[in-house]
Amino acid sequence: MTGPTTDAEQPRSRIFLCVVDETAEMGIAVRYACRRARSTGGHVALLHVMEPAEIQSWGAVEALMREEQRTEAEQALHRLAKEVHRVSGTMPVFYLREGNRRDEVLRLIEEDPTISVLVLGAGTGPEGPGPLVTYLAGKGGASRLRVPLTIVPGGLTPDQVDAIS
Repeated sequence: MTGPTTDAEQPRSRIFLCVVDETAEMGIAVRYACRRARSTGGHVALLHVMEPAEIQSWGAVEALMREEQRTEAEQALHRLAKEVHRVSGTMPVFYLREGNRRDEVLRLIEEDPTISVLVLGAGTGPEGPGPLVTYLAGKGGASRLRVPLTIVPGGLTPDQVDAIS
């Protein structure tokens, strides 16, 4: 007979982290993460990274630009949350950060032990899969990841994503 389980022994749900941006492949990656979360009893987390403003000498203008950027990011996360809830069955966790996208992704994964998988969509254009995928799948980022990286081909249809997830 075994004794009661401790919090450390409790199975935790898988957290699938997706990076929110304006690319078409992001939607495919989010759908894949939602489907995997639903089938494994996990959750989806959405990270939006605001790149620093180029203008740094005009304090008031910079502050206004930063506030507008934050408002737009929050609106994008809330719109996407409806789709995440519909497909996964749970509300996502939101992360909103400012800085370099790849640095903030790695920093968040290091800081949050609940994140289990990073899910990214690969671009299909002539410029390649995208700078974040290229970095994290290559020598620079792969050695810094403590979680598996799932790269979803950006050219998949929603039906194809559903079939493989």
